[in-house]
Amino acid sequence: MPKGKQKKEDIFAQYDPIEEALQEGINPEEYIIGTYLVQLGPRMDAAYLGRAAACEQSTGTWVPVPANTPELRSKFGAKVLGIYEVPSYEFEIPKGVDERNYIYQIAFPSLNQTNQIGLMLTATIGNISMGGKLKLLDLRFPKEWIKNFKGPKFGIEGLRKILKVPQRPFLNNMIKPCSGWTPKVGAQLFYSAALGGCDVVKDDELIADMDYNKIVDRVPLMMEAVDKVRDETGEQTLYTVNITDNLTKLRNNALAVQDVGGNALMLNYLVVGFPALRMLAEDPEIKLPILAHMDFAGAFYESPYSGVSSFLIMGKLARLAGADIVVYPAPYGKAPFLKEKYLGIAKAHRYRMHHLKPTLPMPSGGITPGMVLRVMQDLGNDMMIGSGGGIHAHPNGPVAGARAFRQAIDIGMKDLNTAIEDFEDYVEDHEEDYPELAQAMEKWGVADTRF
Repeated sequence: MPKGKQKKEDIFAQYDPIEEALQEGINPEEYIIGTYLVQLGPRMDAAYLGRAAACEQSTGTWVPVPANTPELRSKFGAKVLGIYEVPSYEFEIPKGVDERNYIYQIAFPSLNQTNQIGLMLTATIGNISMGGKLKLLDLRFPKEWIKNFKGPKFGIEGLRKILKVPQRPFLNNMIKPCSGWTPKVGAQLFYSAALGGCDVVKDDELIADMDYNKIVDRVPLMMEAVDKVRDETGEQTLYTVNITDNLTKLRNNALAVQDVGGNALMLNYLVVGFPALRMLAEDPEIKLPILAHMDFAGAFYESPYSGVSSFLIMGKLARLAGADIVVYPAPYGKAPFLKEKYLGIAKAHRYRMHHLKPTLPMPSGGITPGMVLRVMQDLGNDMMIGSGGGIHAHPNGPVAGARAFRQAIDIGMKDLNTAIEDFEDYVEDHEEDYPELAQAMEKWGVADTRF
């Protein structure tokens, strides 16, 4: 190495503490960068705690040990890139301030994470998740690290090809009631929803491979209904059967569905883990699209001060693990959810993310036909509308319930901007063209858009 260059590096070395760096002082392609919300007492040392967190989540221990050398810490240690207070006090802390809010950015060497989600989450939100008011908001993945992930096997375009739906939003139905039904009853409910126009019919998250309703018993009956509907309407339907189980049975369940003619899978991905979803999505022998269900997500994101953001849990990480479709809450359904969060998750599903295919967002939870135009206005056409009771509880039954949704989608495709101004009046004026939708609107009305 030339003498002049060595001298220049020595000059910088004396100013660079191992656990800190400027954004420009690292190669971002060698680090996974976490962004956090941190709340501290008014006199706590934010910089010290940031360095402690970086150390704890990479090479550190609670007490110095001889093997944790400066050389090792420099290569394998995490680095605090920035600490930003909101509001940004400069010359004094006002009286009455009991807590101060900070945005931390910490860079974790990607060579520590290999190519697995579990160890990556251990590093970025492991022990520090138990350290008080700290919430992981986002993760930035370098291209070199993410290239080892295959992501969704089908994605939005693949689903459009399977279902032969080139432009409009998709429609999903959850079989209701949630559980307790037999395969024969489920097949009839499936047939009714599919006949009315549902593109995908899924199991509820509360039913999987039950003693009274085995996967291998119900899938053939559902596929008979798929064939019958295709013969009658010309439309294809996917049945996403819930294969959630003990880890040792997941792959066998997926292959069993495939062997008896099933055409799609569903997984309660958060209760079995992101690595389990990835295992299924990247298995070359499993050739079916996967719908990932959101249950258990609130345990991660609902606290505003701790946990992991919904943007990651139901958005970016689900796509990274390979979900083709992700169910998540709509802001005007039955679950409280901020509209900006719901829009952000759809961005995580569909915006460019290195080589990963876009995932299909599926807002769900208490959606009725009167809400369809709002969803279309918010998310466009590359999404799936999920409804359970909004279809099965239609005054004239699930066939009419599904037709009501398809009629609302048709209006959105033809006349979204005009119809959305006063959807109830629009439907009333066109009741002869959309009778099932008119009945649904009379029962439920339109969306509450206050959230």
